[in-house]
Amino acid sequence: MTSVIAGTLATALVALAIVATLLATVRMVRGPSRADRVVALDIFLAAAVVLCVAASLSTGRTVFLDVAVGLALVGFVGTVGWARLIEGSASAPAQGPGA
Repeated sequence: MTSVIAGTLATALVALAIVATLLATVRMVRGPSRADRVVALDIFLAAAVVLCVAASLSTGRTVFLDVAVGLALVGFVGTVGWARLIEGSASAPAQGPGA
């Protein structure tokens, strides 16, 4: 019975990850700002984490959970880095010939 529940949950997770990826692709293409694209990349990484969890549920192997934790950490560090880059470029004073 639990394997049926795990299989159903894994299928639902994959379907939700596909929907999230499609919506993030639209946000990535339409933009218009860098922040929108960074959020879309963050959603791509979150979908990859969800797919790793679904793979772990369907196969019963815990190695996919280790990969999911690694992806989540890399995604967090990358998002913080992009946020600092965007914040720095937005708050930097104009450096032009007339400044």
